[in-house]
Amino acid sequence: MESMDSMQSTTRASRVSAAFVRIADTLVDDYDVLDLLHTLVEQTVDLLDATAAGLMLAGPDGVLQVLASTSEESHLIEALQQESGMGPCVECYVTGVPVTIRDIAGTGDRWPAFRNEAATLGYQSVHAFPLRVRGRTIGAMNLFRTDTGELSEEDIAIGQALADVATISILQERTIKESATVNDQLQHALNSRILIEQAKGMISHISAVTTDEAFKRLRAHARSHHTSLVATAEAVLGRTLTL
Repeated sequence: MESMDSMQSTTRASRVSAAFVRIADTLVDDYDVLDLLHTLVEQTVDLLDATAAGLMLAGPDGVLQVLASTSEESHLIEALQQESGMGPCVECYVTGVPVTIRDIAGTGDRWPAFRNEAATLGYQSVHAFPLRVRGRTIGAMNLFRTDTGELSEEDIAIGQALADVATISILQERTIKESATVNDQLQHALNSRILIEQAKGMISHISAVTTDEAFKRLRAHARSHHTSLVATAEAVLGRTLTL
């Protein structure tokens, strides 16, 4: 009879394989890079048993901005690091190596604003993975948990592999359409995100729903109508579509 450990290992391997197959299936000529990145952070949360995940990308000016997140809470804490220029995700971007904080409360005065905000939102540990291309770090993918603890070597390998897929998807999306520099590719992705954030705010205000629910509506409409998140956001902002 197959042992419990063996069964669990097989199940984990199957989940990892299925996640990468799902992500790879979306990497086609006209894929929606922002939708893909949201799928990727959702898969990261599921595979690594996290509470939330987010992805930050540096613009041509080197300033980090939130590009995708699984919750408004993770978006807020990443935005805080963006504004303060301090935190494990920023450090991951600057150093280009993974950063693991097993107990945020134990970081002392290292990142006081980040520590306090994490405590307010109930996060106790964070793990950040760099987005790297040609020896350059262009951002970081961040994993938040409501309990303390380290990541296993296997989890770190999976997390970095997912971050590498994010890097490929961001750069490949523009390369397919035109020959552009890395800076152009990064700015395009960030500009697209701004439109989506504006559309989320409009939907939230008009329909009196949370921004998380507003994004779900935006994403669901884009998928059901086989259009991009950006095109859907532009329709919302142009008041030709109400969600």
